[in-house]
Amino acid sequence: MEKVTGIGGVFFKAKDADALRAWYRDRLGVPVEAWGGWAWSWRNADDASRMGITVWSCFKNDSKYFDPSPQPFMVNYRVANLDRMLAQLRAAGCTVDDRVTEEENGRFGWVMDPEGNRIELWEPAPGM
Repeated sequence: MEKVTGIGGVFFKAKDADALRAWYRDRLGVPVEAWGGWAWSWRNADDASRMGITVWSCFKNDSKYFDPSPQPFMVNYRVANLDRMLAQLRAAGCTVDDRVTEEENGRFGWVMDPEGNRIELWEPAPGM
């Protein structure tokens, strides 16, 4: 059985994303970058030679990235094999987005949980 291997990121919408990013930067020390978030690096507990990242990002309130979920947040979960995970979810009757994207950071797919929350699944690129 495929399972998530960790949290890859936490994403949320804000009424005033710039002001909220500044608050997190100034009050909590989150070193927000120009793209609107930050990625923390860490080492794998089972293999210290392997690095990983967890992303935090604040989106503008009108972002469509979380659609079709009406929720103002989305959690990104790391997976070892995106294709097998998506096939497993489809076989279980879950609502899985047909779209899979691939970019320099890895491969991404999406599923809706039973309460209508969009979940992003991430198969990190090698070395992430």
